[in-house]
Amino acid sequence: MDARLLIEHIPSLRRYARALTGNAWAADDLVQDTLERACSKWRLWVVGSDLRAWLFTVMHNIFASQVRRTPAPHAVVPLDEVAQEVQGIADSGRDQGAGIDLQRCLMQLPEEQRAVLLLVTLEDLSYAEVARVLGVPVGTVMSRLSRARVRLQELMDGASPAVRPGLRRLK
Repeated sequence: MDARLLIEHIPSLRRYARALTGNAWAADDLVQDTLERACSKWRLWVVGSDLRAWLFTVMHNIFASQVRRTPAPHAVVPLDEVAQEVQGIADSGRDQGAGIDLQRCLMQLPEEQRAVLLLVTLEDLSYAEVARVLGVPVGTVMSRLSRARVRLQELMDGASPAVRPGLRRLK
């Protein structure tokens, strides 16, 4: 195995892991677990296929297993930690509170919606690639993405989820 093939994908793995977990330490652990699993299962990668998609698949499977094993407490990201990261990438005219709100709202999305949204928007994968990574049909990817966008907008606007016709909200 040539480690250089893996090294070029570490930044995108870290970005995706951070967005999935909402925590820098947990993200680093997830990336480490992903790289360890990729090295031990290297023979399963088909030479010539998309290594990046395969690595995201490995990461997604590890993350899903971790979520199933331990019910996650409400993900709380220390504001100091988020502010430091936002400050590093934000331009001087941008409101830093918006970045903090976005991270908070992303963490409130269901994991399956958050994963699709992040792979499409953050990692710029096609719907077909996301479907392969997550092991779901392309139609499911499109549906989850649509629901994630609507819910994220509702959360960012501070609105409660829309009540669908025919459904009543319980009090």
